[in-house]
This record gives sequence, C-alpha cells and structure tokens, in this order.
Amino acid sequence: MQTLNRRSVLKAIGLTAGATAVGTSAEATTVKEITFSPNPHYISIAQPITAIVLGAGNRGNVYGRYAVAYPNDIKMVGVAEPNEFRNERFSKTHGIEANHRFTTWEDVFKVPKFADAIIISTPDTLHYGPALQALKMGYHVLLEKPISPSMQECLEILAAAKKSKSIIAVCHVLRYTAYFRKLKELCASGDLGEMISINHLEGIEHVHMAHSYVRGNWHESKKTNPIILAKSCHDLDIMRWIANKPAKTVSAYGNLKWFKAENAPAGSTERCVEGCKVERECPFSAIKVYYEQKKRIHVLDVPEDPALQGPAILERLKTSNYGRCVYKMNNDQPDHYTSIYQFDKGVLATFGLEAFTGWEARKTRVMFSMGEIEGDNDLIRVSDFRTKEVTIWKASAQKEFNNSGHGGGDHGLMQNFVQAVSQNNPALLTSTIEASIESHLMGFMAEESRKNGRSMEIKIG
Repeated sequence: MQTLNRRSVLKAIGLTAGATAVGTSAEATTVKEITFSPNPHYISIAQPITAIVLGAGNRGNVYGRYAVAYPNDIKMVGVAEPNEFRNERFSKTHGIEANHRFTTWEDVFKVPKFADAIIISTPDTLHYGPALQALKMGYHVLLEKPISPSMQECLEILAAAKKSKSIIAVCHVLRYTAYFRKLKELCASGDLGEMISINHLEGIEHVHMAHSYVRGNWHESKKTNPIILAKSCHDLDIMRWIANKPAKTVSAYGNLKWFKAENAPAGSTERCVEGCKVERECPFSAIKVYYEQKKRIHVLDVPEDPALQGPAILERLKTSNYGRCVYKMNNDQPDHYTSIYQFDKGVLATFGLEAFTGWEARKTRVMFSMGEIEGDNDLIRVSDFRTKEVTIWKASAQKEFNNSGHGGGDHGLMQNFVQAVSQNNPALLTSTIEASIESHLMGFMAEESRKNGRSMEIKIG
C-alpha cells in the first residue's frame, strides 16, 4: 500500500498529461491492486467433468478453450453444430469421437446421456428447447446469455430448473472478473453510507457495433433479441447485483439514428468490395476491418493458416452480410439507448448503451451519502467525502486467465461451473438462473418502454 500525492498517483497508474484521470484531486491518495481471489471452496477434482457443446461458434469455442487450457478440470466429449467447418474444427481440437458429433442439438438427446453437462451456445432463439431437454435428461447446464428472447420461455426454463436436481448457470461472465467482484465488494461494504444512485455506461465501440448489430447475427431484433438483451443483459445483471435491491420501474429511450440508407455516402455500393468510392475513408469498411486488419474474422470460418486467409476473407465479403455496406443492411437495432431504473428504497440508476465510441468498455459511477465510487473497467476510484481520502484500485486479471475474454471472466465462470458440478453445489455460482431472471425482465420491460413511450412496471408474474 502506498500513500501518494496526486502527481505521484498519476505517474503510478500510467496517466500522462493527455490521458484522462478517474476523478479529481484530493489531499491524499492510496493505490492498491485488485487481486483475483481464488474461490475459497475450490478443491482439486479426481477426474475432469465431461461436457457436450451445442453450438461451436464463437462462444462455444471460448468455453472449449478452457478445456484445452485446463484438461484436468473439464473434457469436451460431444458437439452439435450444423456448420460442417465448425463441427470439424471443434471435434479435431478436442478429439471428439465420430459417434458423438451431431448436426443439430436435437440429435444429442436422441442417444442416452453420455456427459455430466451441456453447454448451450446456440443462437439466442435456440436456447429454450435444449435447456428443457437437458434438464429433463439430468444434465447440468451452462446456458449462454440471454436465456431466451421470450420472457415466458425464461420463466419456463426457471420452473424446469427448480424441479430438476441439475445445476443451471447463466453466462453472466462479468460477475467472475476481479474488477467487478471488487466493485461489488466496495459497494456492499457500507463504508460510504447509503447508496443513492448508479450511473452505468457501456461503450460498444463503433466497429464492434457494425460487426455484430448492423452486419452480424444480431442485426434484426425480431429474429434474435433486442440489443438491450443481446448486448447489455450483462450490464443489467451487474446493475441489479450492485444495487442489491429489486428494480420497480423503467423508462427507456433510443432509436436507430445512423446506420440507415439515407445516411449512405454518395458513391457507396451495396458491398465494400464492389468499387465503393468512399471505402478508403469509411471507418466501417469491411475491407479494412476483416481483410487488412484481420479483426473478428472468426465469424468468417476461414482457414487457420494465415497464408490462406486473405483469399478466403475476400470471398466471404462477396457472399456474406459481413461484406455489405453498413448503410444498406436490413438492420433495426438502436445505435444509442438510455434507460432509467427505479430500484427499491429510492435508488435510481441510469444505463446508457452507445455505439459511437472509440473504446469498448464499461464505466460505472455509484453515489453514496458519504462518498462516491467510479470505475472504468481498469481502475476503481473510491472517494470518502468525510476524510477527503481517495483509494484507487488497479485491476489485474488472474495470470492464468489473461487469455480469457471479458477480463478473465469467461474462464472464471468456467472454473466455478466445474467446481459447482463436481461438488454438486450450485452455491458456488453467483450467476444462477434465479439471479438472472430479474435482470432479463429489466431488459424486456425497457424495450417495451422504448417502443411504447411510457414507463413500465418491472414485476414477475
């Protein structure tokens, strides 16, 4: 622990004159490091649990990589994936036997149970069926968020989970990061008095928005989920977790303002590879993002050999949505979204979802009667109004989770899920389906408010 003046603090945390500090000056500032505390209930297991992955796309491979990194924890023994390229790739990576490779999720449940758990990373609209069937057959379940595009289906999965003896966890991975665990701990401590309000902002980052919610799988809300759930159910879950009180009402606002045909520049074409006259100056150019920068190319199912990727990427840009002009897609997801939640005991929370940022992160401020907490995904600044003291916490993911997404949360969740299954103890997880239902309802009601132009009550049943 160090007690430093402001100049020393800025130097210690790497902020230069051109950077933005978290907060303002104070008499004394203490800098501490956020460490990833291992689960106190963690035990070494005699043999790895076994799992079947339904959906070998991006998220399925994220959880699959945990099995590669920690083979003593979990082994992938089955896969269901209609895309032949992805099915073959996943099966090869994990050494899956031919008789445990399936085309559809339904095929998995036509054979006797052959694993401990099912990991459901299918598209959003295909969560309900496999979740119910997995619980019925006695599998433990790791369910990618959102639970379902339908609140009724969410409640039916919850009811099935309560009847089952199986463990079912929802992939709210932010709960398992060192940063958000510390933020939750600080907010729950009571050291700054009574919680007054929360202000939370998610910057999607403009290229990520174009990739996932203009060109990508979630560009049509009616066929997947509204963006408030598809992208931000993590954030609603964190807000509910921090508030530690039920949400009562919501008012929401937002629309699709920019990614529309009327904003297409003169000289633009249907596809970036079709001689678009403004492609070189467009920040959303598919040629720049995928072909030149090689960003987010996992969705294009290109060869792993870098020498073969260029021609394959160009071919995908000619045939898939990822090569289309962002102004000429059939997208409907809002590119800016603001919602206001009234929690119990008068705690007010605002949430902003913004596409037009140059960064991809979450920023949170929590105001208390005797102080304030500010966080930006890397630093947490705690200000005590009474003592004028400031404590800055620097986040660092547990070393072995550095290659895991969401600040270490992807693999943090997997570690806890393995422990919960091996010990048959759902209490080792915080992202249970019971805990996730209310934050999903917050999203569904926000979308109703946005569309109807009126405040909505948040109430189950």
